[in-house]
Amino acid sequence: MKTVPVWLIDAFSDRNFAGNPAAVCALEQWLPDEQLLQMAQQHNQSETAFFIPAKGGFELRWFTTRHEVNLCGHATLATAHVIFNHLDYPDARIHFDTLSGRLTVSREGDWLTLNFPAGPTVEQTPPAEMLAALGITQYVHARKGRAWLIELENRAQVEAITPNINAMIPVEHKVTITAKGTGDYDFVSRFFSPGEAVWEDPVTGSAHTMLIPYWSEKLGKTQMLARQVSARGGDVRCELQGNRVLMSGTAVTWMQGKILLRQ
Repeated sequence: MKTVPVWLIDAFSDRNFAGNPAAVCALEQWLPDEQLLQMAQQHNQSETAFFIPAKGGFELRWFTTRHEVNLCGHATLATAHVIFNHLDYPDARIHFDTLSGRLTVSREGDWLTLNFPAGPTVEQTPPAEMLAALGITQYVHARKGRAWLIELENRAQVEAITPNINAMIPVEHKVTITAKGTGDYDFVSRFFSPGEAVWEDPVTGSAHTMLIPYWSEKLGKTQMLARQVSARGGDVRCELQGNRVLMSGTAVTWMQGKILLRQ
């Protein structure tokens, strides 16, 4: 019997029951992909992160309950939290080799900063079926990149959206809705991905790779504070640096234990 250390982390939050939960598994070497997917399905979180030691850092992969994905922000933040806080990693920066290239996470106090590639978007007309499913009759701008980006008039409209997920087309209707923020927040957002088992993602790093350059251009600033206004919610400190985005957040551990793998 083989044991695998596992943690459940609430990412982009300073308390439990908020932010975005992710399972994190520390492996000595890669297991078969089918087994990784089965483990992710057993955890039943939006993402399970798996990492192994590698030269100069770690290799990192992310699985939903349906398949492997090529980028996940909150599970990367959760993994860095585990390595820094539970594995006593001595350096202030971690390097991850991933399907999206080399990603880094740096630590300053309780805040962890993800350094990810910026996500370009282009102006497009969104599908009428998606807008109808979201209940959107008017929008300010619509763009397409890794997912759809739909800007609404204000935060209240973003918070009021109650989508008909069953009417959304998987993959094609992956969408972040956003608006200018209020108070200390420069912008707010929500993210829906009907191709995954969790219809609304609580706090989405990959969406912010698109949102940061979008709002940086609109607001004329490179440093911003964002709020994802899902039910659990989470804050993201944002910065645009050329073709890279910095996303900072905190994380807390909910659970740690061991998986018993029977060969």
